[in-house]
Amino acid sequence: MQQQPDTSGYHGDREALASALQSVLPKDAVLSQAETLKAYECDGLSAYRSTPYVVVLPETIEQVQQVLQICKRLKTPVVARGAGTGLSGGALPHKRGVLLSLAKFTRIIDVDKANRCASVEPGVRNLAISEAAKPYGLYYAPDPSSQIACSIGGNVAENSGGVHCLKYGLTVHNIQQIKMLTFDGELHTIGGSGLDAAGYDLLALMTGSEGLLGIIVEVTVKLLPRPDTVQVLLASFDDIADAGNSVANVIAEGIIPAGLELMDNAAIRAAEDFIHAGYPIDAAAVLICEIDGPYDDVNEQVKRVSKVLKSSGAKEIRVASDDAERQKMWAGRKAAFPAVGRISPDYYCMDGTIPRHQLAAVLTRITELSNEYGLRVVNVFHAGDGNLHPLILYDANIENELARTEELGEKILKACVDAGGTITGEHGVGVEKLNAMCLQFNSAELQQLHAVKYAFDPDGLLNPGKAVPSLHRCAEFGAMHVHHGEIAFPEIERF
Repeated sequence: MQQQPDTSGYHGDREALASALQSVLPKDAVLSQAETLKAYECDGLSAYRSTPYVVVLPETIEQVQQVLQICKRLKTPVVARGAGTGLSGGALPHKRGVLLSLAKFTRIIDVDKANRCASVEPGVRNLAISEAAKPYGLYYAPDPSSQIACSIGGNVAENSGGVHCLKYGLTVHNIQQIKMLTFDGELHTIGGSGLDAAGYDLLALMTGSEGLLGIIVEVTVKLLPRPDTVQVLLASFDDIADAGNSVANVIAEGIIPAGLELMDNAAIRAAEDFIHAGYPIDAAAVLICEIDGPYDDVNEQVKRVSKVLKSSGAKEIRVASDDAERQKMWAGRKAAFPAVGRISPDYYCMDGTIPRHQLAAVLTRITELSNEYGLRVVNVFHAGDGNLHPLILYDANIENELARTEELGEKILKACVDAGGTITGEHGVGVEKLNAMCLQFNSAELQQLHAVKYAFDPDGLLNPGKAVPSLHRCAEFGAMHVHHGEIAFPEIERF
């Protein structure tokens, strides 16, 4: 068993730490005053909050290296942060550590039309990559709903997906190289400029590692030619189970749509009130299906998909008449999360993934759990790859309602695991799903995950207390170490 490192944080004075960091950064790039730190106390999972000890905003790789070297010498934890749009608490600060913001790393270094790739800094917005590639007839395929704001570095850290991940894959399938810094400040290039690279697949290991193994400072993404034709269908159902079953039926027909998204009635009504997308508000569920490719192929697949959906129970099928209507159909889905935010004081977004043929059964189980806990659940998700996003509506002002919400969320994730699925599809584990990790992985598997962490970060100071629970925590599964939204970071066991 490896000796447990001290991850409790910096034990000295805040201003002394800030002064050490100001020796390698401009004064205004080191934040230590209470009013400036407040903006960084959480990511998109605002139920959990923790004020960082110090925030730094470097602009160059050399500055990040120097920050890491200081933190290593002072045994100070470091949490990397991108745009702060994550939904699992992955960028939650350590209250005695340094929050390393990569917000100033916003350069698009190169767009290589010939090799269909682009090299960008980690703070570049997801959508900005496609905007830069558009003049070359190219685009970047992964498109999370937060793509207007989320950064590519965060996408790599969480292995983000989006509405087009069914056909074009997750982030891991759409990058070919990264540059990263270890906690020692050493710069490593992982991957390569070709279709494959020699040696272990460290690129896949880093993608989805949630900031536990290194700091990403550059990403080379793959670009795709823009499709000749894009068509969207919107099918409405009187039974959400029929909508769920239709997803598997479409795939079984040998058709892989670019996107296949499902929304239940509560999501339909919320989105329609917010966006006015023209959704049928009385439908139990709608399925949005996008097909792209050569013109003749798209027309043929639209006919085949329409036939499958009709035979699966669809009561109405609309085909977008032009690009404006196509974008309108997608607008409601893209705005579903903020739309739900208008109908509830708070909501908790889950992220389980299940086999497609289990959609109907798991949706039924979610309804049962919702009734059992007396908490409304709104379902909107990437149906094509079985990535569920149940939104649990609650009011944090009501005593113990957040705790009940978390308990309901854990039971939803257990239903996903029991159905042969996983506890996360793209949001990551962060602090939110530490207990749920105990549902999916046994002690031997958790030991292997800790061993990988130790190989990259033997001091355990990169994003400590996230993603991989200790065996002690799993043995006492049920105690979340959450008190009124404050996190008491558990120690990481070493093996």
